[in-house]
Amino acid sequence: GTRMSEAASVVRLDPLAATTRLLVALDFDGTLSPLQDEPMAARMLPEAQHALDALEALPDTWVALVSGRTLSDLRIIAEHRDDGRALLAGSHGAEFWIPGVGTVEPDEDAAEVALRDRLRDDIEAAVAGLPGVRIEPKTFGFALHTRLAEPLTAHSAQDIVDALVVSSAPHWRRRVGHNIVEYAFRQEGKDAAVAVLRERVGATAVLFAGDDVTDEDALRSLGADDLGVRVGETGTPTAAAVVVPDIRAMAALLARLAAERAARRE
Repeated sequence: GTRMSEAASVVRLDPLAATTRLLVALDFDGTLSPLQDEPMAARMLPEAQHALDALEALPDTWVALVSGRTLSDLRIIAEHRDDGRALLAGSHGAEFWIPGVGTVEPDEDAAEVALRDRLRDDIEAAVAGLPGVRIEPKTFGFALHTRLAEPLTAHSAQDIVDALVVSSAPHWRRRVGHNIVEYAFRQEGKDAAVAVLRERVGATAVLFAGDDVTDEDALRSLGADDLGVRVGETGTPTAAAVVVPDIRAMAALLARLAAERAARRE
C-alpha cells in the first residue's frame, strides 16, 4: 500500500467506519500496552482501553487481540474476563478464545510436547549463567528474552539457543522481535490468525495494527478494503498503509474510528 507516515488524524477512516461488519484486530505489547521489563506487568493504556470499549459497544463491530503470548498470559495482561466480548488469538494464532465458546486449542502433539519440555530444560541450563537473559515457557515452545542483557551477552545467548534448537528441533519455527527470539513447533502466523477471525465474525473489512516484525505477516495479508497500521517509527520497511508514532496515537486513531462509526450508525 501507499506509505503514509503523516499524523493519524488525517488518515481517512470513512471506509472502515461505513463497512457492514468491522473487525479491529490488534497486537497487544507495544501496540496497546507499553513494553515492560517484567512481561506480566504489561497493561493496556487507559485511553486504549476506552477506545476498545467504545468499539465493542457498536453493532456489527468486533475487537480481537492477536498476540505471540500464550492465551493464558494474554488473558491476564488484557484483564480479559469469561464474559469478555473481545476475541483473542494467542501464540500467534495457534490458540483462540471466542466469546460464548471459550478456549479453542489445537490437538496436543505428545511427541512435540515432550521435545519442548526436554529442549526447554537443556536451554535453561545452557543460559543459566548469563546475566539479563531469560527463557519464557510457551505453549508451543519457548522464547529467549534479552531486553535486560548487554549486547554481547544477548548475542552469545542467541548463538547458544540457536545451536541447540537446530540440533534438536530443526523443523521448529523461529521468529525474531524486539529483544526476543521465539521458537515454536507450531507454524501459525498472525496472517492465519487474522484470516480465522475475519471468517469467524464475517468481517467485510479489517483494521490490523502492530509494532513488530511478527505483525508484518498480518499486515501483508490485508486486502484492499482493510487498513494496516504500524505503531512506532522503526525505520524498517512495513507493509502498513499508515504509521503512527506511538501507543497514544494508536489509541486516538481507534477512538476516532469508534466515533465516526457511531455517527454513521445513528
